[in-house]
Amino acid sequence: MQNILDTPESAERKLDYAGFWIRLAALIIDSIILYAINFVVIYAIGFESLLDPSSILVYYAVTLVTYLIYFAAFESSSRQGTPGKMAVGIKIGKENGEPISFANALGRYFAKLLSSLILCIGYLMAAWDDKKQGLHDKLANTYVFYSK
Repeated sequence: MQNILDTPESAERKLDYAGFWIRLAALIIDSIILYAINFVVIYAIGFESLLDPSSILVYYAVTLVTYLIYFAAFESSSRQGTPGKMAVGIKIGKENGEPISFANALGRYFAKLLSSLILCIGYLMAAWDDKKQGLHDKLANTYVFYSK
């Protein structure tokens, strides 16, 4: 009984890292949500206006900002994950499980561009890495783990 009381409060908790397939399921859910948002944006600017090159640039700019805000805001929030991640029961955090900052979440989002290069091998790294980190996780020093 004495040993339990003497355990420091700052003791690191063991994270149960989330692997490739559960993360893919979360991404599919998030993609459905983001496609719905993009459909509303296209509907608002008009489908026929996408034939105009300047409208296409505006659409892509709005889409990029939407994705940036969606992922960075949700992943840096107290919930530590997007709606897709929450639906499958996973979170994003630092090595000790603490939430990441908005700036860190933005860096993680941009690092996903590197993960996408060369047949998405950066994403596939989560399948064989000991801590289930993709390239973007390693670059942003983040971890994806199961909620408890």
